[in-house]
Amino acid sequence: MSRIYNFSAGPSMLPVEVLEQCAAEMLDYNGSGMSVMEMSHRSPVYDAIIKETEADLRKLMNIPDNYKVLFLQGGASTQFAAIPLNLMKTGKADYVVSGQFSKKAYKEAQKYGDAKCIASSEDRTYAYIPEITPDMVREDADYVHVCYNNTIFGTKYPEVPNVGDKVLVADMSSCITSEPVDVTKFGCIYAGAQKNMAPAGLTVVIIREDLLGTEKEFTPVMLNYKEMADNDSMYNTPPCYAIYVAGLVYKWALKNGGLEAMKKRNEEKAALLYDYLDNSKLFKPTADKKCRSMMNVCFVTGDADLDKKFCKEAEAAGLSNLKGHRSVGGMRASIYNAMPREGVEKLVAFMKAFEEANS
Repeated sequence: MSRIYNFSAGPSMLPVEVLEQCAAEMLDYNGSGMSVMEMSHRSPVYDAIIKETEADLRKLMNIPDNYKVLFLQGGASTQFAAIPLNLMKTGKADYVVSGQFSKKAYKEAQKYGDAKCIASSEDRTYAYIPEITPDMVREDADYVHVCYNNTIFGTKYPEVPNVGDKVLVADMSSCITSEPVDVTKFGCIYAGAQKNMAPAGLTVVIIREDLLGTEKEFTPVMLNYKEMADNDSMYNTPPCYAIYVAGLVYKWALKNGGLEAMKKRNEEKAALLYDYLDNSKLFKPTADKKCRSMMNVCFVTGDADLDKKFCKEAEAAGLSNLKGHRSVGGMRASIYNAMPREGVEKLVAFMKAFEEANS
């Protein structure tokens, strides 16, 4: 069987080793005589799976004991509502708009209170991360929300933003587990799993315990963090299979050196691609150099027809899903943890050949 190199922004490729284990256990998980797909979430065997998955994520990200880990549904976009419903105590929150998803989060929060955009990079089509300082944050704001890595525009915060003593909330959907992060600097981290951790259907929320229990009285139970924490993510049937796969991915990352090793691999892959782009006469990266994403590399030729030709020929060469987001155009190579170095090497070789043929 021949596998392509899948550069999709999500759902994205998973480690081959993990997929092979899923296949081996598809009909019979650990001698249970059934697949995880058909297993009761209340059974002792699944209880062991979800507890081990949480323990491995805690180990991988060095999550302190005073943080709860929630395995939820609805995608990161559902958290755009859940965050203000649970954390907007005084009715005010500040937002940094650095891309499409943070803009959506900001607009959603306006439904539940006084959400203010304190910084934005929309003026240059989100090609950079706007700088923020503690003095920009309102004194009575309950939290500051950021999107840590912007999948569509290929930008990432070069360091944890300084919001003073305010609660920092971060959407880390497209960069979680790509490198070490100091969880204690955040009040809440959330992420859709389909980019770097598991198949679509699972959303992970990591939240400091003291932030629980102040939800608005009309908060739907399925969006109530305290209710989910009190029920160990089992208020209803969780996304069982996606949680199981996430657990396998966490084990794979731990076995391969943890997040320090993931960071080194990702830096090397990104450097390989950006170095070529910076010296190319045909392709140009779109994000400012100081805030480029390691996970999502966006680039253009400047000619929409040539961009289309490139994507078509790349697809035929086994380099799939390189078309940029519809709101941006151009190309985007998502090179998450599971993308091997060889995939990036083949992409660069193809780009060189394409440039030579179309110069």
